[in-house]
Amino acid sequence: MNVTILAANGQIAHLVEERLLTEPTFKDIQLTLMLRHPERLSELNDNPWVTLLDGDLTNPTDVIQATKDADLIRSAVVDHDQTNRPTKNIIAAAKLNGVERVVETSLLGLYNEVPGEFGDWNRDYGGTDRSTAGGVWFNLYPLRLPWLNDRPEVNYTLTHRHDQFVGVSGSRRSIADVVCRIIADPSLGANDSLGIGDPTTEGATRPVY
Repeated sequence: MNVTILAANGQIAHLVEERLLTEPTFKDIQLTLMLRHPERLSELNDNPWVTLLDGDLTNPTDVIQATKDADLIRSAVVDHDQTNRPTKNIIAAAKLNGVERVVETSLLGLYNEVPGEFGDWNRDYGGTDRSTAGGVWFNLYPLRLPWLNDRPEVNYTLTHRHDQFVGVSGSRRSIADVVCRIIADPSLGANDSLGIGDPTTEGATRPVY
């Protein structure tokens, strides 16, 4: 299986990459990692399971090149571009290259599904994102991330498109776990919109770090 990770130098991307390269479940996965300045991942230069590419998500040619042999694309960054160029480029590349699975990063609050005082604060702070692609032909896996922390535990509740979001924060390790589960199980979250939150932070009025 060929997995392309775009924006592959982020903290969550690192956690995913480490698991894909070390856990027996993923022993047959070939990784293509696209990032600006790939020398930042120079420790992977000699890994036969890894291809490093220099690329920018706003450059359609770079995205097409990085995804040309992919079975799954993981976009490891929230698209904050004013015209959503990264999302548009990923959709176009997936269509051109026949990629059937795209795991996208979004944020809690996409559907005004965060209740109470924290939901109001999150909207006022700007903690929402509207880049999630719609009307696509492939299996799309939008992940709605909470406010993130670096706690060492993996602890989360998954919510679906029409559910109320549970929790306000979550660990980066938890997000990485969901990504790895989706890679291993194509049915998990397909054409849904999974919210990921630590249930122990439910009821907090501000992010929990």
